[in-house]
Amino acid sequence: MSSPVPATATAPKLRWAYMDHWRIDTPQGQLSQYTSVKRFDAFLKQISAIGYEAIETFDFHLGPLRELFGSLANARAFMQERGIDKVLSLFHAVMYDERQSAPHIRSTHDHIFNYAQHIMRSSQGLGVENFIVMPAGLYYDVEPVTDDKLKACAELWNRVGKMTLEYGVKTCCHHEFFCGIRSAEELRKFYEYTDPRYVFFYCDTAQHVIAGVDPVDLYLKLHDRCGGFHMKDTLDVDLTGDYRRKPDAEVMAPTTPRWFHEMGVPGGLVDFPAMLKAMKECGYEGWVGVEHDKADVGGGNYPESTALSAWYIQHVLKKIYA
Repeated sequence: MSSPVPATATAPKLRWAYMDHWRIDTPQGQLSQYTSVKRFDAFLKQISAIGYEAIETFDFHLGPLRELFGSLANARAFMQERGIDKVLSLFHAVMYDERQSAPHIRSTHDHIFNYAQHIMRSSQGLGVENFIVMPAGLYYDVEPVTDDKLKACAELWNRVGKMTLEYGVKTCCHHEFFCGIRSAEELRKFYEYTDPRYVFFYCDTAQHVIAGVDPVDLYLKLHDRCGGFHMKDTLDVDLTGDYRRKPDAEVMAPTTPRWFHEMGVPGGLVDFPAMLKAMKECGYEGWVGVEHDKADVGGGNYPESTALSAWYIQHVLKKIYA
């Protein structure tokens, strides 16, 4: 009698990445893990140990990675030896300024495009798949948000998105709650004006909830253009116009000391099970990013929040869709 053939393990539909806001507490205060090979090594091992397979980071970390490892290819090899496959996404950390870089002002488009192209040229070797941008400036700099301003933003990102695809990278729009494109109607118009071949949607669950937009409903409307996710929770919806607060709505709002929390926080407003069910229904496969900005506010820390999110993935979300 022949022995039964063992079942073949099914490859997971989803892989999990960590969006890097990490900071290390030291006697000198908080330090970035990009300040030494030793610190970067410990960071990678900690996130790999709890199930993350890639990182997302800001494009200003390209320089430190080169300095630490001599080249970005060397940096990726170092990461892979520690269980982290790649830098999945680069968040474009440009400071919008109406004098030279404001997506709603057409005269600044060449400057923004050229800088984005420089990032594409200088990021080869890390395996980057996504170029994440905030598609408009701060709300108080853009308002009133007119159709023409939305069209100007769309024109820019159509142009940038076509260029980044030449490097194998998707341009993905990420809408902070204080972004100039934040409401359901502004989002609808912006994605109608952009070319689906070149401009993709990056779903940040907490940011949309704070702005009064249901992220599950938004994902269902834009699922065929979704380039990825930043999964994080919030306890608050902005009902008082904090999104207009200068100079930084994330830290200046008097209504809450901390906008963002890890998945699974008690009282969280994001319906993550519903989101995973929607992703499963729509056949989403690939990377999912986990994020928790300013996790250290109120006595928390990044390792703790990152591990709590990993627990929630393993024991809640993977039971719905993996």
